Amino acid sequence: MFAWLALTPDKFWVNLNPDQPDKIMDSTFAKTDAGRVLLESDLAMKKDFANAINPDKHAGARTFWDTAPRRDGLPCFPMVRLWIEPEPAKVREQDGGIYILDAPLKVSTEWMDVDYENPGARICKLTDAEKRTSETLLRANVMPEVEKRVNTTATYADLRRVYASRVAAEWIRQQDAKKPTDFRKIINSNDIDRWKLRAPNQNWSKNETWQRYMKSYREGAEWFELRYGGKVYNQGVGGIDFSKSPKRNITETRFKAEHPRLPATTRTSVRAETSARDTDTSYLGGNGAGQTGNGGGTPTPPRPRPTRASPTRRPAPRVSPTRPTPTTPSRAGPAATGRTRTETSPTPATTCRSA
Repeated sequence: MFAWLALTPDKFWVNLNPDQPDKIMDSTFAKTDAGRVLLESDLAMKKDFANAINPDKHAGARTFWDTAPRRDGLPCFPMVRLWIEPEPAKVREQDGGIYILDAPLKVSTEWMDVDYENPGARICKLTDAEKRTSETLLRANVMPEVEKRVNTTATYADLRRVYASRVAAEWIRQQDAKKPTDFRKIINSNDIDRWKLRAPNQNWSKNETWQRYMKSYREGAEWFELRYGGKVYNQGVGGIDFSKSPKRNITETRFKAEHPRLPATTRTSVRAETSARDTDTSYLGGNGAGQTGNGGGTPTPPRPRPTRASPTRRPAPRVSPTRPTPTTPSRAGPAATGRTRTETSPTPATTCRSA
């Protein structure tokens, strides 16, 4: 959260693009765990995309390949830009604080021409109309599986926590803009010396992650076989933008109906670890002013309780289809690229490969 406060929002992007090894991410952002999580999640998302477009594993992928634009009877894989961005977070601002009830993420895609080509690559030259068709087919048949993984699987647990902290930091920014807070000296200072990469990732490097991306780009991350027009098509398939933090405040009536005990639980957690009734979620916190929850001047040591090891419960699903105006609009840097390549073998069958 302090990294989100200290750095200016124009730094909150990552980019894996074979044409842009010099634009992986902002150099200061790369020194934080928040930046590391975004870039590693971007690479993981590309690998999940490669899996999601395998027709042997997903019916939606089969639909995509059967309906994609073709050249010489073979379907063309589009050169696409892939990136993760925030959906509006579901929050409740109340009692001088904010409840972050859900912070979903969206995986977006659009056509993107890339100059980098592997030797022997088979590239489809599509018309603008065919490019738009490919985008539409991907969004309808492939991206829902990728987005589901980003929002539910353990691979992206750190990313979801990072986004929740982004929402919290943005709320603090808004409060500080109204009235000076204890965070005033930190906000937009671009000083992250106190919040640099921590063990065991203190030696993490953005360039090493980019090299792993390029390895999968050249060699392929997922392989499958397609047959069209009597030919065999062997296909191999081998970012994130948090510059905006949109949110939607739910009504008090709905908050009380869906989370009747949450205010009392969070107030109790200031003094001692507690658990929400009928859940596996534990709460442990402090109020930052060195006070007890009832406003006393001297904190009372909490009564020790055993720590529950159960996994954190996922928040309630997002219900609002309306996307509000982002709270911190700023131009993000280039996002991530996913692109395939194909090679024609000297054998009678057509062997194609992409990364």
